[in-house]
Amino acid sequence: MEKKENKFLTVAPFECAWRNDLKFREAGRGCVAFEAFAHNDVTLVFRENVGSQHYHYKKDNSPHYTVILGSHRNRRLKIEVDGKTVVDVEGVGLCSSSAFQSYWISICDGLISIGKGRYPFQNLVFQWLDANPNCSVRYIGLSSWDKHVGYRNVSVLPLTQNHISLWKNLDCKDCMHEEAGEEELADERTGYDKWGLENFLESWELSDILFVVGPEERPVPAHKPILAATGNFPISSEDVIQLKGIDYPVLHALLEYIYTGRTQIPESHLSSLKTVALQFEVNSLVKQCEESMERFKLNKKLFDSGKCVELSYTCSRPQCWTAFPFGVPIDVLKLRQLHSTSKYSDVNIYIDGHGLIAQSHKIILSLWSLPFAKMFTNGMCETISSEVLLRDISPEAFQALLVFMYSGELNFEATMDSGDLLLQLFLLADQFGVTLLHQECCKTLLECLSEDTVCLMLQVISSIPSCQLIEETCETNFSMHFDYCTTASIDFVFLDKATFRKIIQHPDLTVTSEEKVLNAILMWGAKAKEVCGWEAVNEMMTCSTAEALFGDRMETVHDLLPHVRFVLLPLSLLEKLEKSNISRHMSLFNSHIQEAINYIKHGLTRPENEHKLRIQHRRSSYKELQYICDGDSNGVLYFAGTSYGEHQWVNPVLAKRITITASSPPSRFTDPKVLVSRTYQGTSFTGPQIEDGRNTTWWMVDIGVDHQLICNYYTLRHDGSRAYMRYWNFQGSLDGKTWTNLRVHENDQTICKPGQFASWPVTGPNALLPFRFFRVVLTGPTMDDSNPWNFCICFLELYGYFH
Repeated sequence: MEKKENKFLTVAPFECAWRNDLKFREAGRGCVAFEAFAHNDVTLVFRENVGSQHYHYKKDNSPHYTVILGSHRNRRLKIEVDGKTVVDVEGVGLCSSSAFQSYWISICDGLISIGKGRYPFQNLVFQWLDANPNCSVRYIGLSSWDKHVGYRNVSVLPLTQNHISLWKNLDCKDCMHEEAGEEELADERTGYDKWGLENFLESWELSDILFVVGPEERPVPAHKPILAATGNFPISSEDVIQLKGIDYPVLHALLEYIYTGRTQIPESHLSSLKTVALQFEVNSLVKQCEESMERFKLNKKLFDSGKCVELSYTCSRPQCWTAFPFGVPIDVLKLRQLHSTSKYSDVNIYIDGHGLIAQSHKIILSLWSLPFAKMFTNGMCETISSEVLLRDISPEAFQALLVFMYSGELNFEATMDSGDLLLQLFLLADQFGVTLLHQECCKTLLECLSEDTVCLMLQVISSIPSCQLIEETCETNFSMHFDYCTTASIDFVFLDKATFRKIIQHPDLTVTSEEKVLNAILMWGAKAKEVCGWEAVNEMMTCSTAEALFGDRMETVHDLLPHVRFVLLPLSLLEKLEKSNISRHMSLFNSHIQEAINYIKHGLTRPENEHKLRIQHRRSSYKELQYICDGDSNGVLYFAGTSYGEHQWVNPVLAKRITITASSPPSRFTDPKVLVSRTYQGTSFTGPQIEDGRNTTWWMVDIGVDHQLICNYYTLRHDGSRAYMRYWNFQGSLDGKTWTNLRVHENDQTICKPGQFASWPVTGPNALLPFRFFRVVLTGPTMDDSNPWNFCICFLELYGYFH
């Protein structure tokens, strides 16, 4: 059924192709972008699990969404829920049998959005909101109806809540530099419908070459870079081109075609225009003239009305506007060569502190940037000077800006290697009003947005008005990954008051416990230098006041404390907070604690304070896997063995859900799968290796590249030997190289019998941190005199908040 010929996937009638990689990262939320070739009925199915290849909608009883583009012989758009039609509209999202077309479909908590075009979240054509949303759909099936459908370039993108509204409302005029004045740049594809090369047609502005045409020797200005990138004009050493044997209307038609991509000319002048186009090797115009002349020969009545012949540039490459945004016959390769050689350049660009960084062309900079155009034409010093000095600009970012101006393409490889460069380029595009680049950077930043970069991005863009939409997306991302963003680093303490306030108040704030919200507010208020909990802030207040500790953030801390849902905290924790220095120094804090305690103990609260005692639990992005007893089935490793709750248990090492390694090579008694087999092994150990000149023995667990765990408990089981350990550490790591101690065991005599279970809680500031790798490592010899550095355990389990 699936034929991958020429990178195509062909789906036969009434069948459905399922691939493991076509899966939303988050259940109920995601976007699929694809190209399809079909006469009708391009069909996508969204289900919680992979479906049958021999798919028939009416026979499938499991919950699902079905989107059909070009239903009813390419006349309608249909959406089905569990096989029942809920949307049936005419003339929307139709197919094309002549070529592949690009589409995208996103699902966000029941909101189904459908669009056309190569850029997801743009060109929205239809939306429908399910009143009873299916938030479990995850896998995507590519299907068909009664004809074969070809699919290619299928990709699944993550979805942030504001993505759709962002691209629906991202108008070019919102991104323009304020100096752009009242210029309206509303063209959907380029944003340059009222600004482009045609503004410089026969204009003396920025012109550096002159045509002298006709017997009257009429002067006609032009621009060397544009002519050089369009054909082969004799401009190597001259600033004047003599064309006395050519009439002005013919030259005007030539330049109009070059500068606008279209022109009109009487049929009687077609031959002369073709001759001039041949002379200067404007090949696309030569072809246009030849085709028009051929049509005239076949049917002379075409021109009997006396109307002019219309000629327009047709690019041979699809989506040529991305290479140069004005639909004109410019050879981008020649334009890039002009940039690399600086040939015909008329402006030297300097950056303060870095000297000369580029020799460019004013006309090219002005085409992309209205601020540059005004700089070069409105009488400023740069108008008459051949030098421009810029300040507070990254040379690397400006070079990337120039590359884009001369090619119309964003070098993703260069910019993706450095997130900082992409962000700087984004700000530079905003500063100089390079709208298309601003949009490209914006989309790329959102696609690359992660919990590790969101704080840095918020710090940079929070004060820039034109970045409001991407700022909202970052705030949502931060809120939905609140645990990680406030424990993986302290970057969030550098956020300004307004930004941090919006995050704490965000309706999508997702967190494992209200204690994390309280810790984040106190850390931010105290401008903490390391990740810590309320205990550390409480310790700081032993010899300090709240006013001294929080400084100018004191008022904001007071404003944010009511957003902590104290009634959801354990009573034991509330009683500790009641006796804390924080409660003693801050009356408002103490008031919240007292109200929460009274509510928990007696269910009492005054009506005027009901808004302070919010009892609704927040959504958590982490699954809580709680320790119940030794050897239970509630831990992370057991959960991985059930395919994260989807199937019967299989040893997760054999299923390749997790990886366990040891300090010594695998052997009969050093078998990684034994540690999670749940079957007692009488002899199981790993031996030492030499690291930095000393013995090191360890067992290490990798829970997977897409997973993290905030560990609050762990369990070991000793094997049947008497090599009891007394000195060891339990550690976590994000990369498997740099380790953080989660619990240190010094002369711990808990395990004193063969086969004994033992479990320990993980406490302290490091218990707040998420990790991918965990290990137990010996720090001293065991009680076995013959092999003191053998680490003898036959079971390991982890507990906590799993993501």
